[in-house]
Amino acid sequence: MIFSTLEHILTHISFSLVSIVITIHLITLLVDEIVRLYDSSEKGMIATFFCITGLLITRWIYLGYLPLSNLYESLIFLSWSLSIIHMVPYFKKYKNYLNLNAISTPSAIFTQGFATSGLLTEMHQSEILVPALQSHWLMMHVSMMVLGYAALLCGSLLSLALLVITFRKLLRIFSKSNNRVNESFSLGEIQYVREKKNLLSHTLFLSSRNYYRFQLIQQLDLWSYRIISLGFIFLTIGILSGAVWANEAWGSYWNWDPKETWAFITWTLFSIYLHTRTNNKIESVNSAIVASMGFLIIWICYFGVNLLGIGLHSYGSFTLTSN
Repeated sequence: MIFSTLEHILTHISFSLVSIVITIHLITLLVDEIVRLYDSSEKGMIATFFCITGLLITRWIYLGYLPLSNLYESLIFLSWSLSIIHMVPYFKKYKNYLNLNAISTPSAIFTQGFATSGLLTEMHQSEILVPALQSHWLMMHVSMMVLGYAALLCGSLLSLALLVITFRKLLRIFSKSNNRVNESFSLGEIQYVREKKNLLSHTLFLSSRNYYRFQLIQQLDLWSYRIISLGFIFLTIGILSGAVWANEAWGSYWNWDPKETWAFITWTLFSIYLHTRTNNKIESVNSAIVASMGFLIIWICYFGVNLLGIGLHSYGSFTLTSN
């Protein structure tokens, strides 16, 4: 009874904190950066992280196993994983921390908000694990998979941000070139001199602006590569441990049911990304396109397949989590 009450309190506190942080975060996006509001958002994320940690520990003690058996619990763990990704560069005080913060904060906020909302109320109640989940591999396999999903989602969003910035730059250059072609070439000498002076006066501003954009793209590419590499390791460990678990539970390491198939597709896609990213002959934009495609693939693997409720992972359908 005590653990149930504590879990209920932590759930409502975390949801309230998430709502406040969402409001603050939206204000900082719509208005010029306000230091005090930004600091409040960071403190709110830290408080939310500790609330989620307390919620997981309380539910773990109450149930007797790591809470990863249904969609509600896995979303809580996913939000906790995204919060860790957010907290690491914050405490290490990286100079390019803001680039990662802009991705990790909304991801953790909306995941936690959805998990603690009233949409999954029925899943808040603890249930007896089905026989297939009553294994020590539950903690190893599912935790590695969810940690991998969290890292890969953040890395994919960073690659998507890189593509947006890059293509905006290309569109701007293309529009300027069209304007120059459409201009009349019968300009007077005085007008030519004025344009030359204006060009010289804006050279320094444009060069510094392009340098900042270049640095931003480089940072996004670097962070995306680092986080996706980490997520790929987690995903690989999760798939391997899942294969061992499947052999113990079903007598076969691999059965090609929808969950396993999409996990393999996800793994293949990000292995292609890592190959293209480490190849110096291929531009970073091309690898970012592959990683951006991975964002949709991950959600299909994690959430979409579960809506079907078919295959050997059918106990992990909408009423029970993906792994």
